[in-house]
Amino acid sequence: MSETTLRRLFAVATPLLLIGAWWAYVTIFNVPRFVLPPPDAVFSELVRLFTSGTIWPHLAHTVGVIVAGFAIGSAAGFALGFALGKWPRIERIVGPYLFFFQTAPKIALAPLFILWFGLGLTSKIVLTVSLVFFPVMVGTILGLRSVPANLHSLCAILKLSQREKLVRVELPAAVPEIFAGLKVAAVQATIGAILAEWLSGGTGLGYLMVFAGTTYKTPLLFAMVLVTSLLGIAVYQALALTEKWLLSWR
Repeated sequence: MSETTLRRLFAVATPLLLIGAWWAYVTIFNVPRFVLPPPDAVFSELVRLFTSGTIWPHLAHTVGVIVAGFAIGSAAGFALGFALGKWPRIERIVGPYLFFFQTAPKIALAPLFILWFGLGLTSKIVLTVSLVFFPVMVGTILGLRSVPANLHSLCAILKLSQREKLVRVELPAAVPEIFAGLKVAAVQATIGAILAEWLSGGTGLGYLMVFAGTTYKTPLLFAMVLVTSLLGIAVYQALALTEKWLLSWR
């Protein structure tokens, strides 16, 4: 049996074994439904949410926050990361302030964002941007500074202009590190959107989680956790495929 076949079998068998263990534990120990629902109850709740259309407005709202926060945070992170990567003197000036902001716990900053920007969409996007910004910035800095020295020498021999050097050499060489930051940021964007909806939401997957938790609708809570996890995986995989396409020349 080939390694690829074994990998595929493992990928299929692992979730099935986990679900089987979950169902056996709930059945054997007669665990109350509001503490840990059986897998079939969670699946039924998922089917109900999608077939009735209840989940679609909430899913669309969360996806909108993720996309907006990811786009703005990535653009800002790339722009500042580019400046810091090309001009280290700027990093020495603004670096300490950026690291101070990054080390501040976002769960503590979230109420401030709500106070400053209100309970609407703006505060949710700002919180998501704050989580996305730093990984993209760091990835861009590392990417620009990890260009091999022999490539810089080649650019000098070919007498490339600064613009040609940037477009033809530096940015293509920095793509892996930039996408590493983007993939981390994608997961952070999902977390940020859900956290924002937890704190100030009347719509979204995070709001449904809070509603399910406060009303002891545990199957709904588990269903939302599953949907949120799959959403984060989908965003991550989309970026991974984009990176693979961009690096197909290697």
